[in-house]
Amino acid sequence: MDKVDVKFGEWIEMGFNLYKENFGILVLASLIAVIVSAVTVGILAGPMAAGVVLIVFQLFERNEPLPELGTLLRGFDFFLNSFLFFVIWGIAIFVASLVLGLVPCIGQLASLFVVFVAHALLMFGLFLIVDRKMEFWPASVESFNMVKRNFWPFLGFSIVCNLIGSIGAVACGIGIVFTLPIQVCILTVAYREIFDARGVEATES
Repeated sequence: MDKVDVKFGEWIEMGFNLYKENFGILVLASLIAVIVSAVTVGILAGPMAAGVVLIVFQLFERNEPLPELGTLLRGFDFFLNSFLFFVIWGIAIFVASLVLGLVPCIGQLASLFVVFVAHALLMFGLFLIVDRKMEFWPASVESFNMVKRNFWPFLGFSIVCNLIGSIGAVACGIGIVFTLPIQVCILTVAYREIFDARGVEATES
């Protein structure tokens, strides 16, 4: 299985440019998504995230007409699989990190490493659910198979994206509506190049 090039600088730069060009709609969509997710105690986090991804897809492809805030609601077209993706993997990662955290000395480091690895392996899952209308498990497997082609560079890329996306949480969580869409934009650029431009098809381990 051929390795996939991980273009840190290029993808991050293109993602930032996409974000800056569409700052208004991305921040407003993220604000609504975060509020709805919080009010519903995470139940609607999946479809809200799917709606944000759908908006970024259309902005990246410059489709006409350009997306509006109402496009966010189309995330409910992927309700079940986005919900399962968030809930099942969220619980699995939480439990695994919690158990590892109980191990003396190296437990917390091992727990943190597992979280980063899981995020890296699954980082394209939601994009596949939205773009290819895949069910949550096949999407997760395809993301895993793609990332493992060049795991360590992808892990580094994922860590950088997660740091960018979560840095807004420092300001009482309010800043997340500004930084989260940057992360989505960067991942969209990476996703489109890897899965579309290269014509990569799903593989099975």
